[in-house]
Amino acid sequence: MFEVNSLNFYECAIVGTPSVFTYQSIENFTPFSIVEVTLRNKIVQALIIKKIQKPNFKCLDITKLIYQLNENEQKIVNFISYYYFTSLGEAVSLFIFQQNKKLQNLNIKTEIELTTKQKEAFEFCENNQTSILFGDTGSGKTEIYIKLIEKVINENKTAILLLPEIAITSQMEKRLKKYFGEIVAIWHSKITKPKKTKILKGLKEGKIRIVAGARSALFLPMENLGTIIVDEFHDDSYKSQSGVRYNAKDLAIYFGKVYNVSVVLGSATPLVSDFYKHPYFRLKGNFYNSKNRFEFVSNFEESLRKIENTLKENQQVIIFIPTRANFKYMICAKCGEAIKCPFCDVSMSVHSNNRTMKCHYCNYTTKIPAVCPNCGGENFLNERIGSSEIVEILKTYFPNKRIEKFDRDIITSKTRLDKTLKEFNDKKIDVLVGTQMLSKGHDYDVKLAVILDIDFVLNMPDYRARERALSLVVQVAGRAGRRENGEVLIQTQNEDFFKESYDEFIKEELEFRKMLNYPPFSRLAKLEFSDKNPNNAQNEMFKVKNCLEKKYPILGFGPSPITKISNKYRYQILIKGVNFHKFIWECKSDKTKVDMDVVNFI
Repeated sequence: MFEVNSLNFYECAIVGTPSVFTYQSIENFTPFSIVEVTLRNKIVQALIIKKIQKPNFKCLDITKLIYQLNENEQKIVNFISYYYFTSLGEAVSLFIFQQNKKLQNLNIKTEIELTTKQKEAFEFCENNQTSILFGDTGSGKTEIYIKLIEKVINENKTAILLLPEIAITSQMEKRLKKYFGEIVAIWHSKITKPKKTKILKGLKEGKIRIVAGARSALFLPMENLGTIIVDEFHDDSYKSQSGVRYNAKDLAIYFGKVYNVSVVLGSATPLVSDFYKHPYFRLKGNFYNSKNRFEFVSNFEESLRKIENTLKENQQVIIFIPTRANFKYMICAKCGEAIKCPFCDVSMSVHSNNRTMKCHYCNYTTKIPAVCPNCGGENFLNERIGSSEIVEILKTYFPNKRIEKFDRDIITSKTRLDKTLKEFNDKKIDVLVGTQMLSKGHDYDVKLAVILDIDFVLNMPDYRARERALSLVVQVAGRAGRRENGEVLIQTQNEDFFKESYDEFIKEELEFRKMLNYPPFSRLAKLEFSDKNPNNAQNEMFKVKNCLEKKYPILGFGPSPITKISNKYRYQILIKGVNFHKFIWECKSDKTKVDMDVVNFI
């Protein structure tokens, strides 16, 4: 029994950490209260887990109550902690909690008139709690989003529009503010602290009703939530690769169930797994009814004539290539060894413009060596051409044209991105050469799209390689011919595969996945173990493996495909199946990182 009229003791999870400590208070608190406490002479927040008996050590006081999670919030935090194998303190740290005022009625009328087909899609999304809007690039998905948001705002509710990356928030902000004005806020990790404070104040006062942004926007304190829209939901950027490894797209669906609100997943290339699980509406074509003509080539040189003809017509070109830098590999002609990063088990990329080699995993940079560090050889071969090299080649062929790069080496800020896109849309740039960033839903229209080295993506050791490759082709191709007929050139040795429509691919891929029992017919989890000492990482892996295989079959184990990153050695266990959470929780240690519904096997 707990003592009456005396100190109470609570087990508290420190927010943002896996740490749990005991604190005391004369106040009575209920579980899932966020309170203020002192930790190492600093004021921090903690989540009360439960009331406990008086311990045999001295405890610090709980300073004050910050917030009491409601039933739905408690349910979501518990789910995140359990499903994604993280502590309650880390799970709750994803959220911003505050008490908001009740919303005042608004009456907004947008000027958008939907087509007959768009109206059907709108009604379909309205009538299903979770729905997929499977719409071709340029088919008018955004107009449907806006009408859905308009409806919930006029019902005195709020809306969240998730975007896969910060990179595409600017154009969406312009479109939303055109129709909704100052009730719109943009939220992502690059927003300044004063701006975030202003947005939270706007939410608290009911002045902000619509939030658009990247993953973290999902966790804002939205009063009377009415809908969640996940644009470009196929994008792997929705999956966090550090901290709590949640998938914002999947959590949006869970939020929808908990809060009983509609969730719309929009994409021209829906994920096979989601397509199987949720009802979909097919929206074909584009607003201008233009068509793209596809051609296939075996190398980049074959594309040059088509690029030249397009530029002669004063039309623009985009060129996609999956590799940054000049070349992916610098290989010694004598011993055949590639120049590797000293801290990672990967080859370094060649950046000719500043005569450096760079590791794209840990960012280690060094000068291009004169001799092979392995054998002293002086001759090198460069393999796997990258975006920088393509730019240099094109500048040689077309010296009077402006050719720019569009990848993470160049687009290092939102300001730089907005500037480049504006110049491209203003026809000041003739050719844009980039990596996956080109496919991210940017609003531009070109005559010719060239897709290079797509077989590299297709042949990756990943069960989703076919899906990723075809999705990239469809997304990049969709940037051409949006207003008038365009052309798409694809460099590949697998012409038949890329001739297939995405609709046909989904049906075939589902049969393939079912046969091999891959998602959506199972789930995949990766258990990771890393340490500066490889023996420690390996031993930890074997401890967990020996425990797990007594309870549940494992798919595989051993060194990670890239064994060393940032001077840490990495081992992993893969599990495929269903209902294995209980067994992982029983076997994992504090040193185990679990990546649930893994999207990156490297």
